[in-house]
Amino acid sequence: MSNDRKRDSAEGSSRSTGEPQQQPQPLSRYESQKRRDWNTFGQYLKNQRPPVSLAQCSCNHVLEFLRYLDQFGKTKVHLHGCVFFGQPDPPAPCTCPLRQAWGSLDALIGRLRAAYEEHGGSPETNPFGNGAIRVYLREVRDCQSKARGIPYKKKKKKKNQIKPNNEAKSSKQSA
Repeated sequence: MSNDRKRDSAEGSSRSTGEPQQQPQPLSRYESQKRRDWNTFGQYLKNQRPPVSLAQCSCNHVLEFLRYLDQFGKTKVHLHGCVFFGQPDPPAPCTCPLRQAWGSLDALIGRLRAAYEEHGGSPETNPFGNGAIRVYLREVRDCQSKARGIPYKKKKKKKNQIKPNNEAKSSKQSA
């Protein structure tokens, strides 16, 4: 077999079949962050002594992970003894710790909860959906809002304001 023939047969196996090859769609910002968070959590479990498999993972591991992340936080959370406790805009710096903001933790848990189920976990055994996680997040939110003097107000869901035509007419006529 000549070199030309070898090259042609090798190229033939790598050529497309005439169908346009689809490029994978780039991941959305949310999907990229979810993948990054999932990989970070998986690495955290592997670094435990002894390593923890996903099947062994419980809500306690998730809580430990959230506490571990606090060391990388950027939100100043004033301690009870701090003169700036409860002040939204303190006039000077203090030595209080930086923590992960409640909103960041809440969003992280949402992404990890979705990723867990996408990777084959059942909703019933999802450690990210455990009640202990919700309690922890509520405590973080309340603590941070008191310490920073910024009350948390839950957004009210908008009710459907549209009335059917005949109801709208009858209410105008009676008014």
